[in-house]
Amino acid sequence: MAPPSSVPHAFFDNANSIPMIGLGTWGSPSGQVTQAVKDAIDIGYRHIDCAHVYENEHEVGDGIAAKIKEGVIKREDIFVTSKLWNTFHRPELVEGALRTTLKNLQLDYLDLYLIHWPVAYKEGDGLFPLGPDGKTFIFSDADYVDTWKAMEKLVDAGLVKNIGLSNFNSKQIRRVLDVARIKPATNQIENHPYLQQSKLTAFCADNNIIVTAYSPLASPARPWVKEGDVVLLEDKKLKAIAEKHGKEPAQVLIRYQIQLGHVVIPKSVTKSRIASNFDVFSFELDADDMKQLAALERNERICPEFGAYGHPHHPFENDE
Repeated sequence: MAPPSSVPHAFFDNANSIPMIGLGTWGSPSGQVTQAVKDAIDIGYRHIDCAHVYENEHEVGDGIAAKIKEGVIKREDIFVTSKLWNTFHRPELVEGALRTTLKNLQLDYLDLYLIHWPVAYKEGDGLFPLGPDGKTFIFSDADYVDTWKAMEKLVDAGLVKNIGLSNFNSKQIRRVLDVARIKPATNQIENHPYLQQSKLTAFCADNNIIVTAYSPLASPARPWVKEGDVVLLEDKKLKAIAEKHGKEPAQVLIRYQIQLGHVVIPKSVTKSRIASNFDVFSFELDADDMKQLAALERNERICPEFGAYGHPHHPFENDE
């Protein structure tokens, strides 16, 4: 197992850095997240990814606080990312949303704060304000370029060290770049061999924006999975590459992202799986492995944000 000090870092355009592997917390079962965070820190993770909409930031905060109290880590040893939810895009709501996240996480600042989606939803108490059909969301006319200017003020105030985007397509990133005083550090996107988004990742690379890959295993346990859906982890070519290296398919998928230069945030609450996902620094995929994995492209998106279709800023209706 690699010690924390040997985990490679990706460097942002502002020279700050981020550990290239982190613990994802989307969809982690309530009541199990605190222990998962504690286990991850003990194993060597120094990067935790969370979000307001996951509704488990308080559990993440408890896990981090416990390890700081034990003396396992200091605050500056851990990189914490969270995300601004779609109902808080109006500039006057951004700082309040962040302060709620900081309170839940028991932190004074975030290492990275992202606009979770370019789409804005109706402001109010509900995270998913539904229209009369009970399926699609009620939208807000807030524009993410105005949200970005409010995000920049969080950096000025010392509440956030870095700011970035999530689920933005290249045209939307360009709009942000055109107004940005502080450049986006990252774009966190779904990325795995069945959805590689090569044009978007190339655009990010050209603009020195780090890609963070979520759902690197194609989220086999996603709530809306259907019987008969293709499971990436069962792919025969992937399994053959894993067998060649004496590794598990999940480890190959995580290693693939790292070798692409992407930060990667696999999710688990099982200690053995958290440890296995971290054990990806003792082997290297060769050029043929990388070529075979690249050839698995199916343009198969796991997280399409169904309820936001029709929003003028939906990133996948007007794709890269």
